[in-house]
Amino acid sequence: MNEIFYYILPAAGVALLLGGLYLFQMHRYRKSLRRLGSEMDRILHGGGEIILSSYQEGEIAILRDEIYKMTVRLREQSERLAGDKEALADSLADISHQIRTPLTTLNLMTARMMQEGDDPAQRKKMLREMNRMLERIEWLITALLKMSKLDAGAVRLEKRSIPMTEFLKKTLEPFEIQMEIREQKCTVKGAENMVLEADEQWTMEAVQNVIKNCLEYIPVGGLLEISCTDNPLYAEIAVCDNGPGIAPEDLPHLFERFYKGKNAGNSGFGIGLALAQAIMTRQNGVIRAENRKEGGSCFRVRFYKQTV
Repeated sequence: MNEIFYYILPAAGVALLLGGLYLFQMHRYRKSLRRLGSEMDRILHGGGEIILSSYQEGEIAILRDEIYKMTVRLREQSERLAGDKEALADSLADISHQIRTPLTTLNLMTARMMQEGDDPAQRKKMLREMNRMLERIEWLITALLKMSKLDAGAVRLEKRSIPMTEFLKKTLEPFEIQMEIREQKCTVKGAENMVLEADEQWTMEAVQNVIKNCLEYIPVGGLLEISCTDNPLYAEIAVCDNGPGIAPEDLPHLFERFYKGKNAGNSGFGIGLALAQAIMTRQNGVIRAENRKEGGSCFRVRFYKQTV
């Protein structure tokens, strides 16, 4: 009998000890879970972060790490959504302002046509002007839709190898008649044997917007110079003109949406260069603007061959 008690008592003691340790550990877990729950509630209501040093390693610590990662992602997503909402509000305000001007002009011209009577020459002149206004609105809406797609990441850019000579020929085609009428010349250097790695259509859109901007400031009989450079770091298309150049105060803002420079006329909306820059950014590229020492401006469209 004594031998039985000899074995039972130590076993009972060990069992009690293990039970006590188990209850103690469960109490700690429950306490940690309650504290973790309180901190999650505080975080979800904008009350800061989980204090990492207050938890020891173990299953609770692993759970805490995963919850912490989740709360960080949720907070980042919330901040992005707030930023997107603010940007959308600003864009809508800018768009409504930009469209309002040509629409107001159209309304005034319509009222004037109704008052002018049936003068065929005057009516024809007004119809031409109204058509020009409608084309401006159409261009603005198209550009804004493209910009929105780029911002939303809904555009899939597909890079391929494009012979530079062929690319520039296609890019310049829409401007040939305009340049011929204004007796403007264009020279191209360095394009032979050069291959561009880019999305052809979207890159063409970007470079055409740069060329369009330059042509607006080139005088009758002026010169547009396009030079191409290729090296191990980047490929570059430089579009330079002999116009009046860019006002120093305008240089930092040229690629901002709806920004119109000091010497800008009434024909532009300030969206073309912003769209061009957005396209290049999506292709690991950039556009830089500068004034030339000999006069005029120069836009450098640069395609980096590695991430910078």
